[in-house]
Amino acid sequence: MSDTITRYDLIIVGGGPIGLACALEAKEANLSYLILEKGCLVNSLYNYPQNMTFFSSSERLEIGDIPFVTTNPKPKRMEALEYYRRIQQKFALDTHLFEEVLEIKKEDTEFLVSSNKSMYLTKKVIIATGFYDIPMLLNIPGEELPKVRHYYDDPHYYSSQKVIVVGASNSSIDAALETYRKGAQVSLVIRGSEISRRVKYWVKPDIENRIAAGEIDVYYNSHLTEVTPTTAHIQTPDGIVELDNDFVLALTGYRPNFDFLKKIGIDIPQEAPCIPSHNEETMETNIAGIYLAGVVCGGLNTHLWFIENSRIHAKQIIGHIRSTLT
Repeated sequence: MSDTITRYDLIIVGGGPIGLACALEAKEANLSYLILEKGCLVNSLYNYPQNMTFFSSSERLEIGDIPFVTTNPKPKRMEALEYYRRIQQKFALDTHLFEEVLEIKKEDTEFLVSSNKSMYLTKKVIIATGFYDIPMLLNIPGEELPKVRHYYDDPHYYSSQKVIVVGASNSSIDAALETYRKGAQVSLVIRGSEISRRVKYWVKPDIENRIAAGEIDVYYNSHLTEVTPTTAHIQTPDGIVELDNDFVLALTGYRPNFDFLKKIGIDIPQEAPCIPSHNEETMETNIAGIYLAGVVCGGLNTHLWFIENSRIHAKQIIGHIRSTLT
């Protein structure tokens, strides 16, 4: 069977910016490689809100020493999609889109990678799957209702609706401000006592002013306890508050696909932050020949790694792979 399966030096699981960066390094090192991406190119970025502006400047999002040119102080989602798509096309990176990796097994000195479309043999594997696929659930009654959403796209949809936004981070604050400006009646529910200090510096004064003016309601030190088709229940320091409600945007964060990592044999501690086992210098996991790259390395600490500070993983990994293949 193995004689009929295409062989590679390297298979990269995940076609996001860091997966592309790894492919660029592999190409420069004359390694045979393949990117397998279960969705579209840079799938996580595609699923970001349409109007999203990056915290980072464009040069910090660059990969492969290719300039990211924009006239905006901070690039927007559409510009990033265009930038990474152009890189993939310009360098003709070997990429299979809408092909999900289901299993990775050791076979002698190689790995057998099984997807929903084919099987491959490879000497090395890089896992660059990010963390945006699995939302952190509230685990409350009514969370399964269609009105409760863990992803936010466009504010127009919520015009003239009563919207509860859960969370104090960038995604929550952006959604609260944007839906408010499209005519939604917005209430913020925040577990802590303040807006997150990591909120974009040009956005934080805006939300604080909207709250101070009474244009957006906020419940600090509070959490949702139940959602019904027409209401939502909030546990506040003063007791339960029941609000008439049309939509709940539970933007409480996301996590890596730990089940997949465990399935292929990567050790993950039971206790938070559940950082997968890997060598910080080489990025190799407890399984020799399997590497981690990008935000997946942080486990539940999804705020630790971004495009700008995890681009270096590509050079670290390919440098180590070259040393082991020679």
